Amino acid sequence: MLENKECERLCTSKYSKSDSVFVNRNIRASYNHNWIIDGLPVASVVKDERTDTTFYGPGFHIGEVDSKNNAHLSNHFVITIEYHKRGEDKFRVVGATAERHSLDRTGVASDASNDKVCSLDLNPVQLSKEKESDVLFTYSIQFKESDVAWATRWDKYLHVYDPKIQWFSLINFSLIVSILGIIIGHIIVRTLKNDIVKYNEVNLDDDISDESGWKLVHGDVFRPPKQRLLLSVLVGSGLQIFLMSFITIGFALFGLLSPSNRGSLSTFTFILYIGCSFVSSFTSAYLYKFFGGENWKLNMILSPVLVPGILFGVIVLLNFFLISVNSSGAIPMGTMVVIVIIWFLVSIPLSVLGTILASKKPLISVPVRTNQIPRQVPVQPWYLRTIPVMFISGIFPFGSIAVEMYFIYSSLWFNKIFYMFGFLFFCFLLMVITTGLITILMIYYTLCSENYKWHWKSLFIGGGCAIYVFIHSFFLIGGEKLGGFTSFVLYTGYSIVISLLVFLCCGSVGFLCSLAFVKTIYAQIKI
Repeated sequence: MLENKECERLCTSKYSKSDSVFVNRNIRASYNHNWIIDGLPVASVVKDERTDTTFYGPGFHIGEVDSKNNAHLSNHFVITIEYHKRGEDKFRVVGATAERHSLDRTGVASDASNDKVCSLDLNPVQLSKEKESDVLFTYSIQFKESDVAWATRWDKYLHVYDPKIQWFSLINFSLIVSILGIIIGHIIVRTLKNDIVKYNEVNLDDDISDESGWKLVHGDVFRPPKQRLLLSVLVGSGLQIFLMSFITIGFALFGLLSPSNRGSLSTFTFILYIGCSFVSSFTSAYLYKFFGGENWKLNMILSPVLVPGILFGVIVLLNFFLISVNSSGAIPMGTMVVIVIIWFLVSIPLSVLGTILASKKPLISVPVRTNQIPRQVPVQPWYLRTIPVMFISGIFPFGSIAVEMYFIYSSLWFNKIFYMFGFLFFCFLLMVITTGLITILMIYYTLCSENYKWHWKSLFIGGGCAIYVFIHSFFLIGGEKLGGFTSFVLYTGYSIVISLLVFLCCGSVGFLCSLAFVKTIYAQIKI
């Protein structure tokens, strides 16, 4: 500590022709070094042109590309460690930056002085693809006293990129949610009220061939949907993902999941997801029982296995691609086995408990009886069919999180620290509220067109924003930035996983809101 070093020789590495090609390609692809000193990432000093401020960007490039498109490997690093003095012989690291240089020592003697070995006048290193290359790595360390306290040492790393955009997005979609709320309020307070008054004056035993509307499907609206088992499992899994996301973002909002605790966010999310297995199985079993399902044992098995199993299978498949390219980001097989063991030891018992409690809970009463013979569904307008209505409805919830998705993807793929959980929390609430409102609106129009098959449609309407999340992911990164087939597969695969999670989360919100809406309006009419 506090011992400066100049031009310390670290090692000499040999690069074969194939290694040289590999390193040069990664330099052009802007690969980074990611070092850690006392829990802090070794950073490069970055200037934000929009706000004219400087901050610390985690990591630094492994090399640079000159104007002639020649790649130069960095092999000399000047590390500056900032420390805060607390008292006599008490110091704390509050910052770490690195300045990199590319210095070709081919013509420098092995016993040359440090001034010659680390002279910045040396030509840059250029790895040859025609022959082996020897590269000497060196480093210097400088200690610099700082007034920054230990409690605020992360402030330099946590930089808000153009906060005006986020405020604009938040205010903009708050207005959209308000407008949607007014529309829904108009429907519920005025339109539905008039409908209920009119329908209560109609005798359904009379000839009402000229009548139309949502009351006419009262005898079928609570008819169990097709594939009731699958629907109940998906809704339960979606509610599990929703609770996991909501609680995680809430904890992060209050600073309980600081980026200084590396891995705390992912660990907390995994534990919370397992803990919410109880809610998933309870919801799934209760809905399945509400739909009249009898194979409760299969429901109990599928609830903790179906969606988590698919997610785990996709991640394992993508992990094999990482292993095939010798990536350090590959998940070890031991970790995979531990995840499976924890899942079966914790999630399965919680799921069994949730199913048992759901079986003992009395069912919610439905306000109308279901006819024995299903009613024929008339031809639906094109905009109320499943696929078009998903695209129409999905744009509103997606708009509320579009900006935050950009920063989340930047954090995942471009080595940026995401910490703006305040914006994320309110955008998440806007997305949930918008999803519920737009799903209720579309289900109302669906019932008005005498289509009582609202169950699956509400799930797809609510999850419609997942389509835009997936499409948006490819606008965040150009095809030229994806270095090869493996990178493309990984990016596409993880984007599909994220979109699937968004679909289940929003779809379950849409379904539960629609169920409450349908039950409420049909309880107001006299049959």
